[in-house]
Formats: sequence, C-alpha cells, structure tokens
Amino acid sequence: MGTPAPGFDHPPRPLAQRIGAIAWPSFFAAGVATMVFFAFVDPLALRDMTFPSLPLTRELGYTVGFFMFWLATASSSLFTWWLLRPASRFNRALR
Repeated sequence: MGTPAPGFDHPPRPLAQRIGAIAWPSFFAAGVATMVFFAFVDPLALRDMTFPSLPLTRELGYTVGFFMFWLATASSSLFTWWLLRPASRFNRALR
C-alpha cells in the first residue's frame, strides 16, 4: 500500500454517498441521544421550564428534541468529513 504518488488525485465520491456518509451516522446518533435524554427528561417539564406559554405536546417535544440532536450530530459528522477530505485536492502549488 503506502503513500499515493504525488500526482494522484482521489476520485470524487457521488453526492448521494457523501450525503449518506453524513446523514446516516448522525441519524443513528441522534436516535440514541434522544432515547437517552428523554429517558431522564420529560418534554412537558422541559417546556414548563423554558417556554411555558407555548402549547407543546409531549410528542412534539420528542420530535423537536430528535431534530435538534440530529442537527448537532450532523454538524459534527459534516465537520469530520470536511477535515478528512483528501489533501491532494488542496495542497497545490500557488501560481
């Protein structure tokens, strides 16, 4: 194996594969985080402490919580993907 040749450029991945590599792990992590968080926190108690005037149901609390966790974990996955891009595309000589 070893290090690729200096002129080697990794082929770009299809868009669906790039999105899937970010969305699927973050979806899974958000599901686990939602289950753990809401095992200890009641969405209605959280509503009463934060937005008592809003008519939020327990189901809506679970839904909003899941999407918030998904956003947080997707941003983490996106940042990891960004850091792991092949250096061959970015380490070019200045002209």
